[in-house]
Amino acid sequence: MRNRWFRQILRRRVFIILLLVLQAVILAALITNTSQLARWVNGAFRVLSLLVVLRVVSSRDKPSYKLLWTFLCLVAPVFGGLLYLLICFQGSTRSVDQRLRELEAQSRLNENTDAYTKACRTAPDHAPQMTYLQRAGFPVWEHTTCKYFSPGEKVFQRLIPELKKAERYIFLEFFIIQEGIMWNAIHDILKEKVRQGVQVRVLYDDIGSFLTLPKDYPKQLEREGIQCRVFNPFRPVLSSLQNNRDHRKIISIDGVTAFTGGFNLADEYINAFEKHGHWKDAGILLHGQAAWSLTVFFLQMWDLSSRTREDFSQFDPWLCADCQLPSDGLVQPYADSPIDKENVGEHVYLQMINNAKRYLYINTPYLILDDSLVSALCLAAKSGVDVRIVAPHHWDKWIIHMTTRSYYHPLLEAGVRIYEYTPGFLHEKTFVSDDTTATVGTINLDYRSLYLHFECGVWLYQNKVVGQVKEDFLQTLNECQEITKAPDHGPLFRLFQELLRLVAPLF
Repeated sequence: MRNRWFRQILRRRVFIILLLVLQAVILAALITNTSQLARWVNGAFRVLSLLVVLRVVSSRDKPSYKLLWTFLCLVAPVFGGLLYLLICFQGSTRSVDQRLRELEAQSRLNENTDAYTKACRTAPDHAPQMTYLQRAGFPVWEHTTCKYFSPGEKVFQRLIPELKKAERYIFLEFFIIQEGIMWNAIHDILKEKVRQGVQVRVLYDDIGSFLTLPKDYPKQLEREGIQCRVFNPFRPVLSSLQNNRDHRKIISIDGVTAFTGGFNLADEYINAFEKHGHWKDAGILLHGQAAWSLTVFFLQMWDLSSRTREDFSQFDPWLCADCQLPSDGLVQPYADSPIDKENVGEHVYLQMINNAKRYLYINTPYLILDDSLVSALCLAAKSGVDVRIVAPHHWDKWIIHMTTRSYYHPLLEAGVRIYEYTPGFLHEKTFVSDDTTATVGTINLDYRSLYLHFECGVWLYQNKVVGQVKEDFLQTLNECQEITKAPDHGPLFRLFQELLRLVAPLF
């Protein structure tokens, strides 16, 4: 089976790569040719770069984006404008945005106003955070208990028995799925649940699983009775449409229990396979009303991928009966979409940074920040807040790790304490502050997660998980080395790092 899958994956990947290389060669040949046609094409691309600069400067994009594209168009006027069109010009986002708005409008997520009003009275200092998310369509919930798990194998241990409890449906949405110990165990349960009459749906991102699943995998699952969709299938054309990936990780069981976090369904996430040393990941379980939010997030992406429209209320476990489950603080799941230009994940992080009074602890695999986040972190540290960040010591992508380290100097200079997780790769995405608030989810501190990917997370107030996230962070420090001074490898290396920060939005 593995050999057959490998051959299928290899043939598909080689074919796509060859097509992309062929297109790039044709463009390069056309531009560098000395014929009259080539000169006209060359001039047209220079005019295009000028128009791109004018558009970028007048746009509402982040200053770092504006600087990057202006620099590229001025340095490489022939290729700069064309590169912008290929990477940033989203030709179909208007129709996708309209579709997403329709899907969001049909959900019940905006109707939980009583809990919101009560929450604002209970936590007035955090009312702006809750109000922002409520107005963005992400209500605050009571009647929910939560549990935090780290590392990933603890998520897996709890996930298996929860899947076996499913009576109506199981929904899974992931960036990466790969055959192995983790996925095979889950897959066996899904097949058994189908035989029991449980509806099972699987949604995965095509780029995320590009090298891990064969092209016909959805058909294989469908033959087993498991419904499957591939989000934004990769096509062998030079197109910007491949930028927006589904980076969410969601498991919903009957709409009553749901998981999310940094983990994917592959063996390195549970340390059954060593990829970059010990892999430290995290997940959160929601049991109660708040699980419905994650269920709706899944259904919206499913209908977007299927180009269908269904009645979400048929899956709502609380439609005909009030939830009598106990409450454990306030829980507010949220989602982020690159289509609507509302940077929900970034805004949640910024408000947590700005609201911190005593401490702010952050776990992140990547630290590639916009100027606003750098300024907020530095201001918090300079104002006396104990700001600490843990990043990986073992990297999964060298260029990304070097870019992460390029941000150490200004943060350390402002008083932010930075640590690197020495046993391996830290993949958690958590914030915790002042023993009152925390967030756990899929959103990295990098440009792709914050601005280009579909993401999700859970914001919590006065919840037991807040203490669990804090305890996990402090225990992690025992396995970290503190970075007290940014490495200095000379002026050429510093210049290289500055260039990395300049082109960071492309990563």
